Amino acid sequence: MSRRSLALFLSYLAVPAGAALTAALISPLAAQGIEGKIGRFYDDEGWTVYRLGLRRPLVGPIGTTFHGDYLERVGEGEGGFAGLGFDVTAFQGGAPGPYVVAGVGAGMGSPHSRSFSSTWTSWSAGVGYELQPASFLRVGLESRWREMSLDSRDGLELAAGLSFSLGGGKKSPKSTATDPRGPSARGGDDGSLPPLTTSLPATPRTSTPAARLADEVIATATEAMGRPYEYGGTGEDGGGFDCSGLIQYAYGRHGVTLPRRSVDQAREGTAIPKSYGALRPGDVLTFSNRGGPVTHVGLYIGEGKFIHSATRGVQVSVLSGDDPYGRWWYVRWVGVRRIVE
Repeated sequence: MSRRSLALFLSYLAVPAGAALTAALISPLAAQGIEGKIGRFYDDEGWTVYRLGLRRPLVGPIGTTFHGDYLERVGEGEGGFAGLGFDVTAFQGGAPGPYVVAGVGAGMGSPHSRSFSSTWTSWSAGVGYELQPASFLRVGLESRWREMSLDSRDGLELAAGLSFSLGGGKKSPKSTATDPRGPSARGGDDGSLPPLTTSLPATPRTSTPAARLADEVIATATEAMGRPYEYGGTGEDGGGFDCSGLIQYAYGRHGVTLPRRSVDQAREGTAIPKSYGALRPGDVLTFSNRGGPVTHVGLYIGEGKFIHSATRGVQVSVLSGDDPYGRWWYVRWVGVRRIVE
């Protein structure tokens, strides 16, 4: 990339990148990662693609990325495009593996000069694959089909990139101590939750009827490990579950009737302070994407872990502010219900 091209690229990115970074600093959950990609758009002689963006989760497995783009003609010819884009992804940013992506973009440019005198828009869609060599770092490859309005350009776009995690919230000194007053007493000034470690104090577990029932409920849920996620699924005929279907099934097999929906299950039993020290195996953990109505439930199994049915089926996850995947659930954890006393 020439110095002039780099200067143009940075000038187009300066305002949106600064605004996005400011928003990330204001809201501790706003930004999940800074993403950079370089690739090739195969149209005519081809274009080198440079992309810098800010990635964050939206709802469940869905995420968004705001990015700035610069395309430079490969070879000796003149030409360049610069602009902004918005992508929606599914299954990116959680567990490493494949994901799908679709996006739109717009900006200024010229296919044969550096005048940036013409407007352009584009859409793209494709698939990618991510690996996570470190807790803060992801590497990936992506393939899209892209169509641009200017001169009706279209072709395959291949890119490789890195994503650096910004974390899920403000850090505070790690401690296994819990506050008996509950989550509102432990929250920060802005209402955010400090991360907790998964190193839990050893708690003797007496063999009471309630404890034995909780163990049986957990065993039933564990037997469903690996079954697929199915919206509205209750496990009938060996099928899949949604989150509340799994909880209803596990308790129902042992004579405890629970409502069908997660928002109703969140009203059952007794409310327990939201702290690791207060949790017992068999408790129902409740989650909310935006702090409003409950949208997900899981069954606590001890040692900072819970079993639930999510996008990749019935699985065990860690409830932790330190674990990359567990942090996604930890910041959405809103309550605890004890079904059996």
